[in-house]
Amino acid sequence: MLTVRAINLVLPEIEVHLDGSSIHGQLVLNLRSTLVDPVVKVELVGRGYLRWLDDGNPELDYDKSTACTNQAAYVSKAKNFHIEDDWLDSGIHTFDFHFSFLPSIPSTFTSTMGCTSYFVQGTCCSCQIVLANEERCLLLQGTAGDHRRHVKDTHGSVILRISLEKNIFCPGDTIVFMTDIANRTCKYVRKVTFAVHCIVLYSGFSSRGEQRSLEDRGEVMRLESRINTAPFGAMRVTSVLVLPKPMSVTSTLMENKIMAFRYELVGTSGLPCTTSIIVGRVPIIIAATLEHSSMQQSTMALCENEGDVSKGVSLHRDISEIYPGAIASRSME
Repeated sequence: MLTVRAINLVLPEIEVHLDGSSIHGQLVLNLRSTLVDPVVKVELVGRGYLRWLDDGNPELDYDKSTACTNQAAYVSKAKNFHIEDDWLDSGIHTFDFHFSFLPSIPSTFTSTMGCTSYFVQGTCCSCQIVLANEERCLLLQGTAGDHRRHVKDTHGSVILRISLEKNIFCPGDTIVFMTDIANRTCKYVRKVTFAVHCIVLYSGFSSRGEQRSLEDRGEVMRLESRINTAPFGAMRVTSVLVLPKPMSVTSTLMENKIMAFRYELVGTSGLPCTTSIIVGRVPIIIAATLEHSSMQQSTMALCENEGDVSKGVSLHRDISEIYPGAIASRSME
């Protein structure tokens, strides 16, 4: 018969924990009989792990893929409970605990190549034998410092100008932005797709100890706007996107050790009967608190191909990035 009838972790009903905050809980131990020399403890663990296959030399006539891995520890705390007289009687025993999350640790994150996870684990042992344990996963929202990024102006036959009042947002925030579409072709612009992209830079090591890096772009959310911009016409579209929570914040490899995160708000439009795709990108910064999001915003000016200058404090981007297939001014004629 097992000595431990049940072991349970009682945690506060908090959907997402913030870094720098504390977590208070209880470990409830239900024993069938007396337990001698017990070891009862609770651990808070946070760690990151990466693994991907790095292709070898493409000129070789055989497959020489190498598995690249890396890992990082973000938090590791343990609470060992004092057991008076080194024994516990049968029945229910309750142990209170609390932990504090360190500041500036990364958010919970999962992808096909890496993850950042946090969990609380309660364990009951005797004579170095684990009698029972329970593990509960936690969602954590990390923070970021002051990040400012600038974009270059480009020009083209179809211009997507994305305007933001600010470029720093918190997870769960609503992004309201305006898109000015200047259609200088003889084709209709029927649809614009907006998306928030997360660009993750992974840093790992091969089996030989060589440092490798891999950049991966993933779509956090998207929105399709049906429009009908006539040839040689213009239109303004107001759109709204709501960021998820939790969400990894903008960071560097120095901050997150094995993963770096950056974000872009991307607008994409294709023209009927052509292979041309117009893409507009505006970098955005994901911070974790209102204190970070209230930082001074960058003021940017943009120039169009006629030479005029748009003034203001909004972030803008004029776009003429035409993907391979045809040159816009020719394929749209």
